[in-house]
Amino acid sequence: MKKILCFAGSNSSKSINNKLVSFAATQIVGHSVEVIKLTNYDLPMFGEDIEREKGYSVDLKMLHNKIKEADALVISVNEHNGAVSAYFKNTLDWLSRLDYGFLKEKKILLMSTSNGKRGAASALEYTKNVLPRFGAIVVESFSFPSYSENFSEETQSISNEVLLLGFTDVIQNFVHQIEQ
Repeated sequence: MKKILCFAGSNSSKSINNKLVSFAATQIVGHSVEVIKLTNYDLPMFGEDIEREKGYSVDLKMLHNKIKEADALVISVNEHNGAVSAYFKNTLDWLSRLDYGFLKEKKILLMSTSNGKRGAASALEYTKNVLPRFGAIVVESFSFPSYSENFSEETQSISNEVLLLGFTDVIQNFVHQIEQ
């Protein structure tokens, strides 16, 4: 049984990426799955002066330990103006300063969603390219477009059949990859 940690890269209390990653967590069976919110870890805006003067916070170390303890990660990233959110980038900046290889050999399912037709594809692509710098192995990725049109929060299900098939396939492939 693998230990899987799931979180969204958003700091919004109404984050659809958090909803998507939480839904994905319910679709993974036979493993220990934990969903966390990054907002529970207080990280100031990164700056070398803050790092030099205050060092690494307890919250940063706790988040780092959560990631280190996991065998695999499910991350859903949001997009602001065609890029990954400053909030998520800040989290990566702090983690990489504490331990540049903080994702070493972590298998990752990377997702993104938005209410637009591209499903935050630009943020997904950026993150897919940057996470391997920290040692990650992105084994699957999935962009979920038009969230409000394609996901029913009432029934907690994907209403678009094509997206449901693709999403299910990605989850199954991810689980297969982490079991190897």
